Amino acid sequence: MQTARISLLERYWSDAALLGLLTLMYAPLLLHWGDGWLRKSISIEHEYFSHGLIGLPFAAYIAWMHRKRWQRLTPSAQNLPSRSMPQAEWGGANLLGAGFLLIAGVFYLSGLPDPVNLSFPLLLTGLCLWLKGLPGLKLQAFPLLLVFLATPNEIPYLITPYTLPLQAFIAGSAGFILTQLGMDVTVQNIYLLVGGKLVEVAPYCAGLKMLFTSLYVALMLLYWTDNLRSRQIVTAFLAATIALSILSNIVRNTLLAYFHGTSRDAAFRWLHDGWGGDAYSAAMLGLLVLLLHQIESFFAPTVPQDSL
Repeated sequence: MQTARISLLERYWSDAALLGLLTLMYAPLLLHWGDGWLRKSISIEHEYFSHGLIGLPFAAYIAWMHRKRWQRLTPSAQNLPSRSMPQAEWGGANLLGAGFLLIAGVFYLSGLPDPVNLSFPLLLTGLCLWLKGLPGLKLQAFPLLLVFLATPNEIPYLITPYTLPLQAFIAGSAGFILTQLGMDVTVQNIYLLVGGKLVEVAPYCAGLKMLFTSLYVALMLLYWTDNLRSRQIVTAFLAATIALSILSNIVRNTLLAYFHGTSRDAAFRWLHDGWGGDAYSAAMLGLLVLLLHQIESFFAPTVPQDSL
């Protein structure tokens, strides 16, 4: 038994050391992200990446399920080319991996929030290339994509100035719905006057957060159901996801305008700032499962009657 333990330790000591180093470096950062997303104490732009609460564990799960295939890959660090990969490609992968690792190190040591955040997926990518070459990167491509898309950055802030057409569309749609319900509503660009009270469809109410989350969950569902290989299903599902996200945000803003215009302040706060907004988002994401099932059924190959 003692010999087996020593053998196991000698075999995996480098993996354990690497995992321990990554934990020391990034555990505080990941805890900061998770706490900020749960308590909504992180910046507004970084809240757009709260889908990482489910995406990062899912990425870790996929990587863990790939562990046996990962171990069977030829170690790139040993500069041993596989039968299907020449030495030059291994050297190129090592060089590229070293470049990613260098950039990640510079970003991490900068101490600036966004570069430190981005250093995490860059470091993981560099390690895949350095340790296992391009085959390792291909094997872990989807988990790495999930990590990249869940890493907080300033992209939402950069997109915000260009959401004015979407804000105006949502305001107009909400005004139309409320008018059909018999309410006195005036719409001016991104503003609604409901019951004498002004309601603004602000840039952060344009539904970008829900759109990001919806597309992220849609990718996870496509992977889980093994539909990423079907171009028809991927295209139809992502298009339907975008449409559903916009529609659900129109309904949400309509309810908020109604609550505010009719002085239902408690209901407004519940849906806008409270757990009601989270419940609404969860219900919308749950609809994606049903939507994917319907799209799968639509594109499923039909069996000729003669073959039955």
